[in-house]
This record gives sequence, structure tokens and C-alpha cells, in this order.
Amino acid sequence: MNIRVGQKDDMTAVLSLIQELADFEKEPDAVKITVDDLIRDGFGPQPLFHVFVAEVESEASKNEDTKEIVGIAFYYYRYSTWKGKIIHLEDLVVKNNMKGKGIGYALYSEIIKQAEKDKVKRIDWNVLDWNTPAINFYEKTGAKVLKEWHVAQMDEAGIADFIKNKLK
Repeated sequence: MNIRVGQKDDMTAVLSLIQELADFEKEPDAVKITVDDLIRDGFGPQPLFHVFVAEVESEASKNEDTKEIVGIAFYYYRYSTWKGKIIHLEDLVVKNNMKGKGIGYALYSEIIKQAEKDKVKRIDWNVLDWNTPAINFYEKTGAKVLKEWHVAQMDEAGIADFIKNKLK
């Protein structure tokens, strides 16, 4: 296994893993981004995100030197009014058939090393309350899963409704 910084050519595999996560989270139709969106938004003059990929020798081509991306740690920088620069870990995904092989831990470790390198004050991420294995994993590593905070979101329909009906 090799952990490295994701490149433009990896975005098809990255999108596939994002879709796999959406399927796991019971939101199979929620992913609207494309490979082109990922390339534009992650590799322009001001990248909106960064990604580490985990790659292994491809099972399908043992006779060739072909690598397969089997996990991602997708992150971006935010700013906390209390702490300063922080990392937001958007997604940590490992292919279902590769779970339990230390890939998630390796990617998670890479994010923590990046945080130390960047001297950020905190790493934030969300975890679904029913994803007990993930919660247990994070807590075992010393992370605090904050039960008293709720995630608030406004989707496109909510934005449009607010602009149309509530701004007066």
C-alpha cells in the first residue's frame, strides 16, 4: 500500500469512492459532482480541496505494474474564530472489499501528520450517529465525538426559498 497526494488522473477513482460512501450512507442519489468538477475545483490556482489516496497493486493485473486506488482522505482548510486555521476532513473512504487492512488508519494518520505539518489547531469531521464502528475507531485514536453539537445545513432548495420568500 502507498499513500500519496491525489492527482488529476485519480479523480475518476476518487469520484467512485465518493459514490461508494454515498451508497453506504443510504444516499445513493446525493452525489451530483463530476470528475470535471473535481479537477476544476481541486487543481486550479486556488484549490478548494486536497486529497490523499491509498493505492495497492491491482488484483486484476498481477502481471502488470498497475495500481488501484482503494481509499481516500478528502480534506480542506477552514478558519475557526476561536482556534484559527483548521482542517476539515470531509470524507475518509475505503473500498468495502479492502476494509480491515489498515488502509483507513493509514489515511487518517496522513491527515493528522498534515495537520501537524500545517500547524493547524484542530481537525474537524462529521460522523453519522449510527456508524458505531467509525465512532469507536475515532474515539480509540483520541478524538472526541461531540454529542451536544448538531450539524446544520441549507441545500439549494433552501437557499432559493430563502432568497425568494424570506428576504424582504
